[in-house]
Amino acid sequence: METTCEKALAELKKTTEYKPIYLFTGEDTFLIDQLSEYMETNVVEEEYRDFDQKVVYGRDVTMPEIISLAKQLPMLSPVKLVIVKEAQDIPNRMITVERKDAKGKTKKEEIKSWELLTAYLEHPSPQTVIVLCDRKKAFDKRTTLYKSIDKHGVIYEQKKLTEYAVAKWIAQFVNEKGYSITEKCAMLIANTFSSDRTNLIQELEKVMIALPEKTVINDAVIEKYMGISKEYNVFELTDAIGRRDLTKCSRIVNYFISNPKAEPIQKIIPVIYKYIITLMKYQQNPTAAGVPTFLASKYQEACANYTMPRLARCVEYLHEADLRSKGVGASGTLTSGEILKELIFKITH
Repeated sequence: METTCEKALAELKKTTEYKPIYLFTGEDTFLIDQLSEYMETNVVEEEYRDFDQKVVYGRDVTMPEIISLAKQLPMLSPVKLVIVKEAQDIPNRMITVERKDAKGKTKKEEIKSWELLTAYLEHPSPQTVIVLCDRKKAFDKRTTLYKSIDKHGVIYEQKKLTEYAVAKWIAQFVNEKGYSITEKCAMLIANTFSSDRTNLIQELEKVMIALPEKTVINDAVIEKYMGISKEYNVFELTDAIGRRDLTKCSRIVNYFISNPKAEPIQKIIPVIYKYIITLMKYQQNPTAAGVPTFLASKYQEACANYTMPRLARCVEYLHEADLRSKGVGASGTLTSGEILKELIFKITH
């Protein structure tokens, strides 16, 4: 089911009797990592893990081998745990199996190897827990296997968080550690490190180690410890675009051109695109656009500077610039910097 990592962990912590199978899936790899780690450290007692806990990787194992592990009885623990990481890499090849027909005769049949899991779940081992960590955009809910896992086990799925949701999570994480952070800085960090919360935790912990407790993480802090410029970043660029501040747009673009590793065009274009699309949504329905309260006044100002037809043209400019940055339809030998400079000029003029 679609959920959040926090809710899923809370449910697992209340569990007294585990299901035969758990599927952790979706674009949010943080959920998969956190839930997998919880199962790994809580289902089988530590002194029995060498005997009754097996962690394998999809690329190194086949489905028949997983079923074989699941059917083995635990040696010392009340339950056997089989964790399959990167389950999306388990091959789904055609295999030959022997099955009995209605008359009891044994016949050979060709099936896809993943079908073995569906058959196993009809009569699973009562002393085995299988955990599948599936890192892909979406597990096909139409399949017999998905329906079988949903019937006999538990499915936790979380889509990739939006930038605003990541920023909110950053603020919550920092507060739990005894610090605080400005909304703008949370947005800047979310924009810089995307939605990889595992990486975010590492970066934030590096910062917090260097600071006294209760410190406010502000522009100066993230510039010093995370290398995120408080003046020259994509967040400031979209803000300048919204205000049609041509001078500031030019300064930021020139900084990007001089420091291509700081903000490559392949990262800048998607951020501006999201900003323009959000601005279009805000023009139609401010409450449904998902804009944080502290940014509302900026979006109102931007709406006064850009009509809907103009924003539609901006989307076209962005699409064209994206293709040209990838070498499609580029004339001559335009650099990424020149493409970016032309793009911002078209958007703001």
